Amino acid sequence: MKHLLSAADLTLDQTLEILDTAAELSRISDRPVKKLPTLRGRTVVNLFFEDSTRTRISFEAAAKRLSADVINFSAKGSSVSKGESLKDTALTLQAMGADAVVIRHHASGAPHLLANSNWIEASVINAGDGTHEHPTQALLDAYTLRRRIALSRGTKQCVAAKNARRTCDSCRAANFVTSWN
Repeated sequence: MKHLLSAADLTLDQTLEILDTAAELSRISDRPVKKLPTLRGRTVVNLFFEDSTRTRISFEAAAKRLSADVINFSAKGSSVSKGESLKDTALTLQAMGADAVVIRHHASGAPHLLANSNWIEASVINAGDGTHEHPTQALLDAYTLRRRIALSRGTKQCVAAKNARRTCDSCRAANFVTSWN
């Protein structure tokens, strides 16, 4: 899987692999040295066109714990305020050699456009696009449910959130978690 754009794109096996990997990586937090060399020499760009403290800091911390070089981009104070397009920004990231781009954008579909445009070769992770999707939040919700609640096949769950579309993504991921076995 090159991009993570939608929770709906993930198979059950992919979802479970991500959740299992997250469980393994969460143990790093308990160690005195909280770093792994997994992404050493790679560049991860956090490309945020809208504000989000928890999401940006979470991605930054995760990339640094995996030893990536991290570049944080905020649309505020950048050339975006002078009219620079997503394409222009993507071409700049391509020239810089970005290996992965975590994008949060106010426009629904912006991560899909970035991933499918051929403007960049980097992997694209959707960190929320307007009221459309937030697959990483859906996976976090599924991880939390799996970790905190003894779920079994057929378990019913309810996920509440302020955004109806994103709540559906979380419900879809939660249903994955309860469908194994």
